[in-house]
Amino acid sequence: MNLFPLFWIIVTLLAFGFNLLGLMRLVPILISMPLLFIAIYFTIFSFTHRRSFRGFK
Repeated sequence: MNLFPLFWIIVTLLAFGFNLLGLMRLVPILISMPLLFIAIYFTIFSFTHRRSFRGFK
């Protein structure tokens, strides 16, 4: 479970590099921007979801 946030950090860095290619018009930016947004969203979600209250057992 500790590798899950690390995985999303790596995916975010790859999506950022892909977005740079989109800004250089080597790939469509309509594909690279949503991928970067989704990667950033899941990175933040993986760091904040661990500390949420899950109720009493």
